[in-house]
Amino acid sequence: MAGGWINWKKKPGGGGGVPALGWWLIAVGTFHSAFTWSCFSGSRTLCSATYSGTSSVSGIHGRTVGVWTLLSCTLCFLCAFNLHSKPLYMATFLSFVYGIAYLAVESLIYHTILFPSSVPFIFFAGTSIAWILLEWNSHGGHAPPGGTKQP
Repeated sequence: MAGGWINWKKKPGGGGGVPALGWWLIAVGTFHSAFTWSCFSGSRTLCSATYSGTSSVSGIHGRTVGVWTLLSCTLCFLCAFNLHSKPLYMATFLSFVYGIAYLAVESLIYHTILFPSSVPFIFFAGTSIAWILLEWNSHGGHAPPGGTKQP
């Protein structure tokens, strides 16, 4: 398997490693993993602090949000190393769009999330959405240089 399923190879033309968007996605994935850990742990401090009206999040709700956030975290890490994978790039982008939509519905319709507690999530998701859109033609919009032929 030449190169493996993660594109670790240096780019043609001398550039190598992970581009800035990749590093950003790694940072966001790390933030998501901390939130996931909080939702799965017994204290659920970060998870509980996000929701209003209750002093703590129910076990099933915390685990559900934790699994959903873990999926988003996984997409961030996979996309960071595979920015030229169109489907993965689109799935990561949509995970941020769905996250913003979820926060908006919970905050504006159900009033279960206070706006101030959702600001960090809106910052990470909004910045990611904007950056992914700005880099769309550089990464997600076409195949990597040198073709996509797999052995």
